[in-house]
Amino acid sequence: MVNFRQSSFRRILISKILLLSVPVLLIGEFVGYKKARSSLIEVARQNLTESATIKAENIVDTIDTLKSNLFIASQTTVIQSGKPELIEKFVTQLVKELPRQIKCIQLKNPSNNNIIAKNCGKKVINLNNFSTSRNKVQIEPILPAKSQKNSLENPSSKLELNLASPVYDTQGKLLYTLSMQSQLLHEKNQKNPRLLTGSTVVIAENGTIMAHPIFQRVGTNIAEHADAKKLQQIVKNAVSKPEGSSDLFFDQEGKQLLAGYTAIDSPVDGDQKWVILAVTSLDNALVGLKEIKLILFVLTVGLIAATLLASLYVARYLAHPVEQLRDYALNLHLSDTSSPIPHNFNIREFNQLAQALDQMVERLKASAQELEIAWKDAKTANQSKSYFLATTSHELRNPLNVIINSIRLVREDMCDDREEEKEFLKRADETAIHLLGIINDLLDISRIEAGKLSVIIKPIDLHQVINEVISSQSLNIRQKGLQLNIPVLEEQIRVNADTAKLKQVLINAIGNATKFTEAGSITITTEIQNHNDKSWVTVSVIDTGIGIDIEQQQKLFHPFVMVDASNTRQHNGTGLGLAISRNLIELMGGTITLESPGINRGTTAKITLALTDSENKIDSVNGNGKVPQASIQGNLK
Repeated sequence: MVNFRQSSFRRILISKILLLSVPVLLIGEFVGYKKARSSLIEVARQNLTESATIKAENIVDTIDTLKSNLFIASQTTVIQSGKPELIEKFVTQLVKELPRQIKCIQLKNPSNNNIIAKNCGKKVINLNNFSTSRNKVQIEPILPAKSQKNSLENPSSKLELNLASPVYDTQGKLLYTLSMQSQLLHEKNQKNPRLLTGSTVVIAENGTIMAHPIFQRVGTNIAEHADAKKLQQIVKNAVSKPEGSSDLFFDQEGKQLLAGYTAIDSPVDGDQKWVILAVTSLDNALVGLKEIKLILFVLTVGLIAATLLASLYVARYLAHPVEQLRDYALNLHLSDTSSPIPHNFNIREFNQLAQALDQMVERLKASAQELEIAWKDAKTANQSKSYFLATTSHELRNPLNVIINSIRLVREDMCDDREEEKEFLKRADETAIHLLGIINDLLDISRIEAGKLSVIIKPIDLHQVINEVISSQSLNIRQKGLQLNIPVLEEQIRVNADTAKLKQVLINAIGNATKFTEAGSITITTEIQNHNDKSWVTVSVIDTGIGIDIEQQQKLFHPFVMVDASNTRQHNGTGLGLAISRNLIELMGGTITLESPGINRGTTAKITLALTDSENKIDSVNGNGKVPQASIQGNLK
């Protein structure tokens, strides 16, 4: 009966393959994504570190260039001459020649703070603690005032410096102070267009932020901000190690940032360091991750589709043999079972399964046939047993009636004379002996079925036993007018047997031959043969009687089975003799067989026993191993 809650083998196979493969693919995608992300972050760190190094080099180079230009300008004879018109003209020309990052140039008289020349408009360049040391350019960073942090007047977040150099005349007298205000511009590295440059952050060793993308942070100390510990660690690492990169940290907007850093000597105080950072957001560092995500997604979808197709193919490849074997097994109950079992699969185990199933089916067919035959035999045996009981009751009732009637006739003096009384008594005696034989047969078959029948085996002379049996049976043979051919036995033939039981078997065999032979002869022969290094003697009882149907011969030795009930009833008997004879002979280590060419062609009963002395087996027979025969002809009318 089909259970609809169950799933098919093919569906289970597909689901299992997908259940195992899809998570593996997704895990692979996740691992690939994480690997790509970590690789991009690592590349970004390297690029930011390189960018920070380049920015630091640009700052140092720019400051050195500005210092050099300022010092050279302070040493010109035009400025040292002190003529205002020439100085103003020189300053105008100097502004045109200096780099673009120079926002303002100012020439000032330090004695009275009068400005001699400038291009700054209203802006005035003031230096704190200006040093008038000869041949020295003083540098001060420009930091916004607290009031300016909330204003939009100067929202510059780049690093701005004031540079000043004293101007002396030829006699060494301080005349002026030449100052310039410069904004350091950091251009991207054009050698590698894919380089992640990042925004510039400059932090002094004491924690002061000199430049920052967020203008409000310029001039503050890193200790004032939420990421103070991370920035302090970066400054500490940069001072001790020239270059490096930092892990992620967060800005005020909660964005994740990544930084590369390096350190340079402070241009303001040579004993201090400036830390140059190239900072970028994590989104900028992972800008290529979107393409990788798309590639991984397309690849995963493609692999899942390929896995689905592969699982469908594999499921069909594996399930098809199973389905063929299933269909074959389900159709076995149909009447047409001649179709061969599916085979020649590409998988060895399925071929072995098909072979085993074929062998099982053959065994089941053979078992079914055996069961059918056994059922028929049991049915026949039951019918035969029922008929046997009816026949036996008849065989018991008739002799009893004869005995009772004979005795009553004698007892009631209904006989004419003494001779008639003796005749009735003789008939009662013979009938009682016949009845005793039937009862003995019934007792013997009951002992056989109970396994209690036993024999006493000892060496005996077969010659003597055969002669005694022939003597007891010859009268019956002569009365039917049959010819009796018996062996001429002059020497002993020693066999291991029970004398009484062997006589019972021989009497049954000769009695059956006499009973079922109406005309012709009965021949008794003995033959000695060697088999398996052992000598055997076979006693054959051959008659020319009614014979036995070949198809019925297999039932001969079954108890309660009569080969031909009509013949048995015609000739009287219970049909137990052969069954008892077979068991007795087997208990004595021999065999008994019954053969017949067919109906009305006679029957041969063969009784085979082992010889006790195999050394003289040839001396007791003639040259061909057979004992000579003698004939006795008798007629009884």
